[in-house]
Amino acid sequence: MALVLGLNSGSSFDGVDAVVIEITDGPDGYPERPKFVDGHSYDWPGLVAEQVLRAFENKLSLFELCRLNYLAGAVYAESARTLMRKLRLGAGDLEVIGFDGQTLYQEPPDHARLKDFVDDENLVGRWLDGPYGCGLQIGEPSIVAEACETPTVTQFRPMDHALGGTGAPLMQYLDFVAFRDIGPVLTLNIGGIANCQLADRDRSRMMAFDTGPGNVMLDQAARARLSQAYDADGATAARGRIDQTMLGELLAHPYFHRPVPRSAWRLDFGSEYADAVFRKYSGLSSEDLFATLTEFTAIAITRSIADNVSRLAEIRTLIASGGGTRNGFLMKRLAAHLPSSLRLAASDEFGMPAQFKEAIKFATLAHATINRLANNIPAASGAERFGILGKLVYPPRMALGAADPAAQTTG
Repeated sequence: MALVLGLNSGSSFDGVDAVVIEITDGPDGYPERPKFVDGHSYDWPGLVAEQVLRAFENKLSLFELCRLNYLAGAVYAESARTLMRKLRLGAGDLEVIGFDGQTLYQEPPDHARLKDFVDDENLVGRWLDGPYGCGLQIGEPSIVAEACETPTVTQFRPMDHALGGTGAPLMQYLDFVAFRDIGPVLTLNIGGIANCQLADRDRSRMMAFDTGPGNVMLDQAARARLSQAYDADGATAARGRIDQTMLGELLAHPYFHRPVPRSAWRLDFGSEYADAVFRKYSGLSSEDLFATLTEFTAIAITRSIADNVSRLAEIRTLIASGGGTRNGFLMKRLAAHLPSSLRLAASDEFGMPAQFKEAIKFATLAHATINRLANNIPAASGAERFGILGKLVYPPRMALGAADPAAQTTG
């Protein structure tokens, strides 16, 4: 059994979640379902959050972005260290810390072009106007490894990109680990962007894709209309009526015509797109705007599932997690659109608090990385083969030869 700490700040950018889990490898060599020990959420410091929000809009210089990478690393380190102190964990008590970093940019691969891109020698061409995906996550892992004196794994997406995969979503490995004994099941994570996974003991039959917006447009509306971070429990939306014209326009977004596996980011449904929609429908009351956006989110999820999961008839459970599960009105509308044969359950029922499942995901991925276990799912991401996701940074205490005076001479 190993103790692992996981951190997450997702596309909602509503704070850093930190968890500690117990993880044990099963008879097949892969981890069994993680056991949640404790978790907490920490706010981003205001001055740092302002810079991250500017980075989302591509409004930072390269020099500012460089320093922000270190600032973000310090925020992750403080979040991890605070939970470690609460649980009285010191150097050597944790096997590893896992976090992805705050995603600033994400560009999915062009799968249609990838099929015709067979020149293995032209590595530069893969990204020089090529079809391979890319992305940028900030949060310098060396700061976390040093502050917590614990091996740290971060940036799980680039290896999947190098293998031709989408790099997002990443939930499918945890879902394989946690639910292979009861599969096939569907899981749904509602963060800023919502994503769906089909978990199965046979990884070749798994799939994963972003369904579209989760909280991202709703939260942008809350900032614009309510001067709040979010519409608590969907209370404003619950008082409104759906505008069918706006809903029809939202559902015609070209994102929904992309084949799976697919990933979305702020360029699809972020502030620029949302603000343009809000301006066009400025005559709507806040209640009607929120009701329409909530309905859009619910239909985007259920329609994406119906359109892309061919095995839906044999699946009985949809296990939901993420910040969106705390929006009671959204969950009510989601349940209304799901087929009656599909039971909507919270991941809490399976020992993983819905709020912390993404942080548990990165802890589980990091455990696999440090043990050299294949932790991508090629059938779900489109990667050409299995690989080991994540970059490992060792803490200073694990440096060999540091206490040997001879090792510090230049000869």
